[in-house]
Amino acid sequence: MRVALLAESFLPHMNGVTGSVLHVLRHLAAQGHETLVIAPRAGEFTADLHGARTELLRSVPLPSYPDVRVVFARAARLTAILREFRPDVVHLASPFVLGWQGLAAADALRIPAVAVYQTDVIAYAEKYGMPQASALVGRHVSRLHRRATLTLAPSTASLHQLEGLGVDRLRRWGRGVDTERFGPERRSDAWRARVAPGQTVVGYVGRLAPEKQVADLAALAGIEGTRLVVVGDGPARPGLEAALPDAVFTGHLSGSALAEALASFDVFVHPGESETFGQTIQEALASGVPVVATGVGGPLDLVRSSVDGWLYRPGDLRDLRARVADLAGDDGKRRAFGAAARESVRDRTWDAVCRRLVEHYDEARMLRPIDDALVQRGATRPAMPATATGQPRPWGRYVALGDSLTEGLCDASRMPPGQYRGWADRLAQLLAHARDEREPFRYANLAVRSRRVEHVLHEQLPRALALRPDLVSVLIGANDLVGRRADPVRLAAALEQGIATLRAAGIDVLLVTPFLPRRRAARIFARRFAVYASELRRIAAATGAILLDLDALPAIGDLDLWADDKVHLRSRGHRFLAYRAAEALGVPDAEALAGLDAALHADDDPMPVGSWLGRDALPWVWRRLRGRTAGDGLLPKHDDYSEIGGRGDVRERSRVS
Repeated sequence: MRVALLAESFLPHMNGVTGSVLHVLRHLAAQGHETLVIAPRAGEFTADLHGARTELLRSVPLPSYPDVRVVFARAARLTAILREFRPDVVHLASPFVLGWQGLAAADALRIPAVAVYQTDVIAYAEKYGMPQASALVGRHVSRLHRRATLTLAPSTASLHQLEGLGVDRLRRWGRGVDTERFGPERRSDAWRARVAPGQTVVGYVGRLAPEKQVADLAALAGIEGTRLVVVGDGPARPGLEAALPDAVFTGHLSGSALAEALASFDVFVHPGESETFGQTIQEALASGVPVVATGVGGPLDLVRSSVDGWLYRPGDLRDLRARVADLAGDDGKRRAFGAAARESVRDRTWDAVCRRLVEHYDEARMLRPIDDALVQRGATRPAMPATATGQPRPWGRYVALGDSLTEGLCDASRMPPGQYRGWADRLAQLLAHARDEREPFRYANLAVRSRRVEHVLHEQLPRALALRPDLVSVLIGANDLVGRRADPVRLAAALEQGIATLRAAGIDVLLVTPFLPRRRAARIFARRFAVYASELRRIAAATGAILLDLDALPAIGDLDLWADDKVHLRSRGHRFLAYRAAEALGVPDAEALAGLDAALHADDDPMPVGSWLGRDALPWVWRRLRGRTAGDGLLPKHDDYSEIGGRGDVRERSRVS
């Protein structure tokens, strides 16, 4: 793979963005990938770039912070550079100015772009006394990341921040830590004797700039037996030296000198409230040093309060002082917290993190041609399934609405003759097993083959409301869209009323976009399906429905997931759809369960009898000519609730309770 990395800052200025780019270069080189770095030219450096080509562009220093440089490169120049390199993906490291132009160049060449969110520039605008600019900055950040093929954010807090700005296509991608460089064995009695003889060392490492709030550490003055040590440099250093007269300022440290200093701390403290991640926190944990950090932003994912450190209330400097004093005065607690700290980062190596990054690159490469095709059809790009965090909601009553796909037609796996399972039945089992409650899970399936949107609205929806569920799935529209005069926009508008009715009743809705097999004959309907899916994305955003956007999962079109009748899913396809729905609903370990399920069912579909023409095509044509459908006279297979117990056993119920 060929990867072009555009970085807003680069060597010789060392910060979190530069450090992560260097680690990514090392990993990509080790895996045999070719790389190009496009970044500001800021001076000479001797660091190993692991074979990467470089295009260092003329830049100007930021007046208030000369170490930060801004590139004003034209998109045409970047387009020419990228065209010559021919990358498979463009990696935008903390994009803002250069990153925006890089996006324009990637779009011109139709190259997927992965934007890595690393700097909370909105908070920085406020910290630097420009609150009036923060709204403008926020709009720019929103536009930039919505335009990227995929956005990677390092923490739960940054994911929520970007979601609040309307950014879609979010994935969580943290930072690795060098556990060989940073470790408890680096602790140096000689360093401690030189810097703070006989004292408990409370240390900070990071850039000395207003947004880091290092001045808050004045609250630690006078804690008995302690010495504050500040490692780092930046524009705020002169003021901080005046505000913290008893502190030791070491200046910037790197490499083994930084590792020695960190391991020699007794307590690491980090007061910044605008951290998207907090790499130095992770390095302190790797060094076996307990951490006291503010309870907001990136530290929330790194520090386990009362296990390997403390999170104090943001802005509460008395709480900060109390937490530091607690650890400074208790050797045993520091040792216990330190051991837990080291253990917490054992699996966060840069190799593991960068392997995950390459997977995100592959995901973006898959999505870019889909996006381009949908734009040509007048539709919006598909929404990636959300990254599930925590347990799913404790749903206890689930009702499925739809047509033959939700009824389960052609999924005869381990079923008596003439009966079908289907993705919704499988999803109900997964939701039942994910519950902690002792009460059984209740499930109804009102779907009937050949049904259209109007049937769902006038037949299935009233029955669903009478069942008083807390979750309803809706997969409908395919039978309408293959009609002669189908209008996908009007069709979606009608369905929207039904979704709004369910949401107004306090019911969660899983809205699934219809899909097509990857067959030449299906292409004549592709634009209708794309526009309809685009409208469903709008409806999900407007109503708060949970969207399973199958345009973002092109594997659903693979022919080995489709039955021999060429219009329904086989058992393998129903399993695929069920587990993707489970992921969208936050079922833990859905992907791993899907792999296990697939291994147990190599091919359990019975062979069909007869030819496709006589078995499927001609009966369909005959029904159409007579104005009939395959669902005429059929009732839903689960018109009332069935109970699914803790072991997956299903019992029919005769009434709603």
